[in-house]
Amino acid sequence: MKLSARNVLKGKVTKIVKGAVNSEVTIEVAGGTQIVSIITNSSVKSLGLKKGKEAYAVIKASNVMVAVD
Repeated sequence: MKLSARNVLKGKVTKIVKGAVNSEVTIEVAGGTQIVSIITNSSVKSLGLKKGKEAYAVIKASNVMVAVD
């Protein structure tokens, strides 16, 4: 995975709260810090996100994106 964003934090998905269109995804990174991102339900599905899965919080400006290997 190559990105222009410099802030890529590896962690595990600890919670996914599904809404009608978007989901709130919580990723716990080193030290127990939790990062929350709002992404579309289709993105949750295409990334295969589930509680306990490793994922990356990719931070650029004020947005948090989610990535997986």
